[in-house]
Amino acid sequence: MPAERPTIVATSGGWTRRERGGLDWAGTAHLAVELARVPAGRSPRITYLGTAGGDQRSWAAEVHAAGERAGFRTTVLDLFPMPSVDDPARTLLESDVVWVGGGSVANLLAVWRVHHLDEAFRAAWEAGVVLGGVSAGSICWFTGGTTDSFGLDLRPVTNGLGLLPYGNGVHYDSEERRRPLVHELVGSGVLPETHCSDDGVGLVYQDTELVEAVTEVAGKGAYVVHRDGDRPGGDVVETRIEPRRL
Repeated sequence: MPAERPTIVATSGGWTRRERGGLDWAGTAHLAVELARVPAGRSPRITYLGTAGGDQRSWAAEVHAAGERAGFRTTVLDLFPMPSVDDPARTLLESDVVWVGGGSVANLLAVWRVHHLDEAFRAAWEAGVVLGGVSAGSICWFTGGTTDSFGLDLRPVTNGLGLLPYGNGVHYDSEERRRPLVHELVGSGVLPETHCSDDGVGLVYQDTELVEAVTEVAGKGAYVVHRDGDRPGGDVVETRIEPRRL
């Protein structure tokens, strides 16, 4: 059974560090699995893409180990040096959840488009596969956001997949330049209304509607930033959304 409606869980979280080393899937990732409505008695099928980080094999090993502990059936879809499966679009469609890791969102978008995954992701989303991810794996679903893909200074990226018609601001509380740049870009019209997440926070969308903010960490927030009026340079308004604690 796929998700009831096209669903995206866009986060600045999804992972938790284990006391003795390694990573486990955290609350926002488990929420994505819950929203996928996996039939009882079958392991959730999770497809992970580490394109933004260059498909590092060491990270793929962490993903497989975390999936085994969580009871997930995990596929890592690599695109370097070539796709690791014969039919990437089919692999996405046969998933319950697709989770995208962090890194360079600019590089991720370029590589995905070369392989026509932009079309494949839309088809999977419309079919009820839950799409999710962290950082670059969050921004990619939106029209754009703020990124360090181009160098040490944060810059805008504006060629996201556009499944969600908003901008996206990740790591809103942990990187001091994120908030002022989001305000600047929204105020100038470079980004539309922009939805932002503190570290550990996830934004849940059904169709293109923001239906809920959730958090893995107490005290964190989500934010909607929009321009008051249509004129560029108008006042920018930020509204905090209190997330539900997972």
